Amino acid sequence: MADPELARLLSRIALGDRQAFARLYELRSAKLFGLLIRLLKDRGEAEDVLQEVFVRIWQRADRFGASGRNAEAWTATLARNLAIDRLRARREAAPLDAAPEMADPAPGPEALAILSGEGTRIAACLGELDADKAGAVVKAYVEGWKYDELASHYAVPLNTMRTWLRRSLIALRDCLGG
Repeated sequence: MADPELARLLSRIALGDRQAFARLYELRSAKLFGLLIRLLKDRGEAEDVLQEVFVRIWQRADRFGASGRNAEAWTATLARNLAIDRLRARREAAPLDAAPEMADPAPGPEALAILSGEGTRIAACLGELDADKAGAVVKAYVEGWKYDELASHYAVPLNTMRTWLRRSLIALRDCLGG
């Protein structure tokens, strides 16, 4: 494939020659597709951008002669620029694409009503425990404290803290009827 042939094809495409366009596609599409896959790292996007490249070639073939470049470089630059535009659009769209996937962590009104009733029952059952043990349960399972942090806070051995928590959970389960 000689560059003069590509330049001749582009000149004919500028005049609306569909056969020249088909021949250019035949000669350049595989090379441009490989370039696009390397840049975009996504076959589907590379196919989309390749289609855009050839639409642009059809629309702008008359500008090739004024560019002073060789035809191979002109088509590759066109493909590269469209790939970069796609990458920028992908990067700018990423936060927007992620937004719908982020669910509102707050419970809905129905769940709040259920939790309110459950919360009252849990609070009543926690009230039946020794104050230190109830505090340790809340710190461990609501606030996320680690066992060693709790043992240090309450000045008890680690195994004692584990026993407190296990027995407190059993008492809570029995109180809640589970």
